[in-house]
Amino acid sequence: MPNIFVEMIEGKTVEQKQALAKEFTDAAVRILNVDPEVVNIRFMENKKENLARGGKLFLYR
Repeated sequence: MPNIFVEMIEGKTVEQKQALAKEFTDAAVRILNVDPEVVNIRFMENKKENLARGGKLFLYR
């Protein structure tokens, strides 16, 4: 049972997440030879103020 975790900044639409879930599922089915029903995808969304790169919060980019 593949578990795919997607961590990203909040703000993507439900439609975008649905499309991404479909693409990841299709890839797992094709590459891992599993049924789509066993592919689990979890979206973890972060606020911009909770992420930083190069010493700067994404909030201020």
